[in-house]
Amino acid sequence: MAFMSSLNISGSGLNVQRTRMNIISQNIANAGTTRTEDGGPYRRKIVNIQEDLANEFGVILDDENNRYQVSGVAVAEIVDDPSALKPVYNPSHPDADENGYVMMPNVETTTEMVDIIEASRAYQANVTAFNAMKLMASKAFDIGK
Repeated sequence: MAFMSSLNISGSGLNVQRTRMNIISQNIANAGTTRTEDGGPYRRKIVNIQEDLANEFGVILDDENNRYQVSGVAVAEIVDDPSALKPVYNPSHPDADENGYVMMPNVETTTEMVDIIEASRAYQANVTAFNAMKLMASKAFDIGK
């Protein structure tokens, strides 16, 4: 049913954007962490998103009745940002190397704030789409009365 697919798509978008906001918040919280459990400085995390396919593309093309399922989006993986860490001169820091440099996380707070605004707006767009589908369903039930 197309109505349920629409709700599932919006719901999957809500889940993905919530995950993005959680990871971005984690990045901001660890922007100054120079020592993690692994021993090195914190590395920025990135959320990779992919289409959540209910059917393979070839199956969709071969389906004569177009009865394929659209599922929405999903988090493919959460990976470390491979960009370089930032060396900061601070010889009194306990994590400073022999030259007095401390390797700081590759987190830019400004970038993270822009990303969290984008994720928040995408979340709100999914809420709006979800509410529009609920309103349409409600109106359709009213027609049937």
